[in-house]
Amino acid sequence: MPADAELPMMKKTDRTRKIRWLTLALTAVSLCLGAVAPVHVAEAQEQRYQRRSILDFFLGRRYLDESPQAPDVPQPRRQQQRKRPPAQKAVVNTRTAPPVRPPVQEEPVVQKLGDAKKILIVGDFLASGLGDGLTAAFETSPGVIVEARGNVSSGLVRDDYYDWPEQLPKMIDELKPAMVVVMIGANDRQQMVTDTAKEKFRTDGWFTEYRRRVLSFGKEVTERKIPLLWVGLPAFESDQMTADAVQMNQLYRNQVESIGGEFVDIWDGFVDENGNFIVTGSDVNGQQVRLRTSDGINLTQAGRRKIAFYVEKPARRILGTQASPDLVRLDESALPGLGLPTNPVEHTVPISLSDPNLDGGTELLGARPPPVTLTKSPRDLLVEQGEMTPAPVGRVDDYRMPAAKTPAEVSVK
Repeated sequence: MPADAELPMMKKTDRTRKIRWLTLALTAVSLCLGAVAPVHVAEAQEQRYQRRSILDFFLGRRYLDESPQAPDVPQPRRQQQRKRPPAQKAVVNTRTAPPVRPPVQEEPVVQKLGDAKKILIVGDFLASGLGDGLTAAFETSPGVIVEARGNVSSGLVRDDYYDWPEQLPKMIDELKPAMVVVMIGANDRQQMVTDTAKEKFRTDGWFTEYRRRVLSFGKEVTERKIPLLWVGLPAFESDQMTADAVQMNQLYRNQVESIGGEFVDIWDGFVDENGNFIVTGSDVNGQQVRLRTSDGINLTQAGRRKIAFYVEKPARRILGTQASPDLVRLDESALPGLGLPTNPVEHTVPISLSDPNLDGGTELLGARPPPVTLTKSPRDLLVEQGEMTPAPVGRVDDYRMPAAKTPAEVSVK
């Protein structure tokens, strides 16, 4: 075969080989792309569900599902998933239990005796507070009963509002008190209407009429032979009220002591060492407490008890043992247990003094003659013969001279 004929045949064979290798290469590339594409889709879906932005954190899964996807990534088929119930958190009790307080032991109520003596307290709002304090002071005394009959807005000036000279005798006849305590005058700093005129406060005519009313009011008690305790006024926050209280206390003292009553001065308990008004001071136990209210006039519970402390001393002195907390009822209910046997005791028949035969005796003691003795007693020697027995050696009445010592005894010394 000539050489020119073989050349086209070789070119055709080489071209066929190149086309075959190109086809195999394209097939391999298409297979590789088909295997890689699903991997990219899976990775895109995984990144979609794993990568969470701050919006995903606040808006939750709803935002994640509604977010737009890339156009080249196919939308996966959403599978309906069951929502898991939220995990129940353990309930931790952060509230601390309240501290266990010991049970409060209630003090036994002291029963008052049937014959207990009564203390009648009359006056204005200060007397009502004194009644509370004095009731607490005699709470443990079975022999004392406190009767507080104070009228808050009353006094000795406005008898048209409350007539104390008329009401006091009725109270005494009703209660029959063993003592009357008066605390009045805080409301009396005002004009007084008399039978003849109207007297202004602090005038001479006012004090003259007020002195007469105080004296007449006190005689309603002392003329009945009932002890009278008149309690003075305390200091007030107002300087003018305090000055008036000092002048009225002096009037009370003079009039009450002139009719046999006793004036109780409480001034020092409600002022400081300079005589100035105090709100806080010592109570009956020496502790610093609030004694007066914010208005500077009324008393707190501690202040009422402090006034009663001043009245309690003379009251206990007047009542005596009746005010003692140890007083008990003298009947069978208060007798202590004696530990006596429960079986009945056999009693012996008493012996009559006029019939000695009942005890088996026919003669009195000493009726028989004394026994006969051969020697005489010192009494017989002294009475019959005047002889005294010698005193023992060394006694003070031994007047015998000591025996003289022999020469031998002297030489021995």
